[in-house]
Amino acid sequence: MQTLLARIYDVPSDYAVADFLITDHLQFGIDQRVTDEQVLVREADDGLQVSVYVAAEVLRRLAVDSPIDALSDSNIGDYCTALEGVSHFHYLTWRAAHADSVSLLELELQAEVDKYAAAVWLLTAQRKGRFPGALHERMFHRVHFHAALDAESAARYREANRCAARFCRELEERFLRCRRIQPAAWLQELRKFYRLGHAKKLRRVT
Repeated sequence: MQTLLARIYDVPSDYAVADFLITDHLQFGIDQRVTDEQVLVREADDGLQVSVYVAAEVLRRLAVDSPIDALSDSNIGDYCTALEGVSHFHYLTWRAAHADSVSLLELELQAEVDKYAAAVWLLTAQRKGRFPGALHERMFHRVHFHAALDAESAARYREANRCAARFCRELEERFLRCRRIQPAAWLQELRKFYRLGHAKKLRRVT
């Protein structure tokens, strides 16, 4: 998944998410009833300390039913869970390498775009070039937010979903649903968006 994001955005990383992966929620005090994915970050004198938690059950299911081979209704939930953690890690370490700060809303917004963009990439390849027209509805509207989220977190997730849905729909209509499909232009817009900072990202999608 990290290789896929690096390819889509042309942003290779010096850090492999697998080296920072944890699956033991008890060791790190993660409430597995609330989340199957979480990125833990702590600032240190010499940089950032980062761990990426993905529930062991999610990884086991993905190993059996891999979305990289065939993304479908059976694995899209686990795909989104795992890819969100990978997205946060990849974006956070990329921005840190450029000495740039990042907001929580920015992380969630980029992750929403990443999940959709990677799914378009995978499904188009798996369907021999056919664009997955129903994907936007599935990714952005047939979703729910965990009832245990506090009000601030729930609002941030909803805003990230809303803004990403608008941005991805715009690119879809301009480049993928038009008479002359332009995947290269779609990719170029995604890469430009990836490189925007917090304020410019929000202005772009609102």
